[in-house]
Amino acid sequence: MSLDQLLTWVPAGSQEESLARQVDFDRLPAHVAVIMDGNGRWAAQRHLPRVEGHRAGIASVRDVVETSARLGLEVLTVYAFSVENWKRPPTEVSVLMGLLKRYLRLELETLQANDIRFNVIGAQNELPDDVRRELDVGQERTSGNGGMLFNIALNYGGRAEIVEAARRAMEAGGRPSDLDEDTFGQWLYTAGQPDPDLLIRTSGEMRVSNFLLWQIAYAEIWVTETLWPDFRACHLLEAILDYQKRERRYGGIAQPAVVGH
Repeated sequence: MSLDQLLTWVPAGSQEESLARQVDFDRLPAHVAVIMDGNGRWAAQRHLPRVEGHRAGIASVRDVVETSARLGLEVLTVYAFSVENWKRPPTEVSVLMGLLKRYLRLELETLQANDIRFNVIGAQNELPDDVRRELDVGQERTSGNGGMLFNIALNYGGRAEIVEAARRAMEAGGRPSDLDEDTFGQWLYTAGQPDPDLLIRTSGEMRVSNFLLWQIAYAEIWVTETLWPDFRACHLLEAILDYQKRERRYGGIAQPAVVGH
């Protein structure tokens, strides 16, 4: 993507346009991961049921996905439903699953128009059958797209992913002495993808919440007080600009924030 392509989408004279003009398109993060937090607090501030916060958050997902694709990111991963989220009230879980199905039905055309490939990471076999059918349709119909890869983490837990990867590596029959970081990475849900360069968390919480624990070992972290339903393209651009100002060390000598590490 290019600045001109992004500017055709953002409103002229807007904050988004001003921020977009500051982005160095040669130094974009290859992979951005997002912990979408604050839906419940957003609803509580407005004296609404928690589920209304989840509904409002759909617009944020739409905006961030399309902005990321137009920026030219290789991979975007959003944390939609963790293994711990099953502990929430059944009515809330049911609404979340319904919103997921609705999103896929309504946004499939947008994903296709932006050449986005949809992918699910997490234990899909534990999701309701109707949800799994929608996920399969979305993944199948976008499988030939060659633009941004859009991962949605569903029934996902970082520790569970590592345990599952170790189990599959053992079942494959390899010798423990042959297992190194590169070969282990081939058993993760994100096999073949670059690790996140930038991890964004909304709502001001300073924790990673069991998200991509292996993959974010060297990710730059950007936290905003903005609650997820209020998160928009301007916030994503602010995060990327902050990322581009950092020096990445990887445990060694400082390096500019660039793609390819």
